[in-house]
Amino acid sequence: MKLKINENCIGCGACAAVCEDVFELEDGVAHVVGEITDENMDDALAAKEGCPVSAIEEVEE
Repeated sequence: MKLKINENCIGCGACAAVCEDVFELEDGVAHVVGEITDENMDDALAAKEGCPVSAIEEVEE
């Protein structure tokens, strides 16, 4: 599974707080910076579901 941040991002940092292995804030918005692994998949999905503006989307592989 791959994720991306769309234009809805408001830079609240919730995703990075939940899953710092995959997300980080830079220039006021979130970016996907790491791979999703078996070890961090639950946290990455929790970050996606917890985004207040639904800015995290799955990418077709």
